[in-house]
Amino acid sequence: FRCGQAAPVLAAMQLPVHVLNQNTKRDQGKKAQLGNITAAKAVADIIRTTLGPRSMLKMLLDASGGIVLTNDGNAILREIDVSHPAAKSMIQLSRTQDEEVGDGTTSVIILAGELLAVAEPLLQKNLHPTVICKG
Repeated sequence: FRCGQAAPVLAAMQLPVHVLNQNTKRDQGKKAQLGNITAAKAVADIIRTTLGPRSMLKMLLDASGGIVLTNDGNAILREIDVSHPAAKSMIQLSRTQDEEVGDGTTSVIILAGELLAVAEPLLQKNLHPTVICKG
């Protein structure tokens, strides 16, 4: 090989490695932002009805096939399986709230969902996310 050319071994090492499944869908930009907001709001909507004096029970199937009735947002989030990264982040937010404070897991999810719901039309008006965060 000549000066300025990559050695054949180095050229082979620079090929992209695909770790994702071939059926994996990849979004970018505005579409990804709106998809993340939709997934996070879906988690908040699941939990929203468990808060307050008129809260409703949720019926869940646990891992062993038993039926669980609860209105504890943290218990519900422990039992549900999600695959979307933004929804997983919402569940992690709830777990962090529980570890740090020990209470308010449902409230923090609802608050985050509402903040995202307010930010969504602003993103659609092409406001930059950092401008939205600054208020």
